[in-house]
Amino acid sequence: MRKFGSLSVAMFKGFFRDRAAVFFTFLFPLMFLVVLGLIFRDTGGSKMPLGVVGDGPVIQALSPDVVEVQRLDSLEAGVEKVRSGDLPAVVAEQGDDVVLRFAASDRTGAGTALGLLNGVVSEENVKASGGPPRFSLRAEQVEDTSLKPIQYLTPGLLAWSVAASAVFGAALTLVSWRRRQVLRRLRLAPVSAISVLLSRLGVAFVVALLQVTVFILVAITPIFGLRLSSGWLLAVPLLAFGTLAFFAIGMLAGAFAKTEEAANALANLIVLPMAFLSGAFFPLKFSPGWLQKVSLAFPLRHLNEGMLDVMVRGKGIGALMIPAAVLLGFAVVVGALALRLFRWDDA
Repeated sequence: MRKFGSLSVAMFKGFFRDRAAVFFTFLFPLMFLVVLGLIFRDTGGSKMPLGVVGDGPVIQALSPDVVEVQRLDSLEAGVEKVRSGDLPAVVAEQGDDVVLRFAASDRTGAGTALGLLNGVVSEENVKASGGPPRFSLRAEQVEDTSLKPIQYLTPGLLAWSVAASAVFGAALTLVSWRRRQVLRRLRLAPVSAISVLLSRLGVAFVVALLQVTVFILVAITPIFGLRLSSGWLLAVPLLAFGTLAFFAIGMLAGAFAKTEEAANALANLIVLPMAFLSGAFFPLKFSPGWLQKVSLAFPLRHLNEGMLDVMVRGKGIGALMIPAAVLLGFAVVVGALALRLFRWDDA
């Protein structure tokens, strides 16, 4: 235990003496949180701009809570604005005809405008017929109306931050210590390979806990307004499982790399594509179906989903079962392979 404690303290001090490591572990991920949080802070109350020509019953029925009406003098002027990208669509009411012109390049805006106008026209047709409507629609948001984009940004960015820290920390430490022959000296101590790896894993756990603390303290400030669910503390053990899994991946990368540059490149090759393909930066529902299925093979996908469940959706401990099992499975398989390939020196 004395050897394990000494190794852990040495690695912990070495980590915080490395300014680059501290920057990329804490400040770099926080930059994404701050920038994306500020950009999407007020998107919840945004309205879709829509050009309108005329002032008939259909146009009057457009809800000001949904669209931002821009009055235009003619349909031709509106079409020109749509063509130039200033508006997603323009609608003109000419007698009994309602004309909608939209931009195919903006499929989201065009689809929203088409669906909205179809609903309004159908409603006005029912009123004009004089008959009572047969069906009625009640639409309500399932989440708390106070939810903001920061609720969804924080879990994903935090998961990516912890994963990157664990992979880079394990890979770069092993390669650096091997090149400087620190591991060879430790072997003569004697110190087992498991003691060396466990001491570095302990540092990774402490760093992950500090990352959680810093992220939450920044995100709950009034400028961002993060609101934690009642079961948000379940994110802590989930991040511990994630740290273990990605530390094992970092050990495997460190076993293959021979230089710090190679270890850095290999860690980037693993973490960065996984972050984009696992929903850390944008929701996977906007990606193709085949990609959503492929992403299930990545541990970061399961860590992201688990974090979202306990921090935003307010799910209980049952939501941790599948993510924890997948992360522990990765940790066991990859960790056993990394331990088998562990080298004390480059010879």
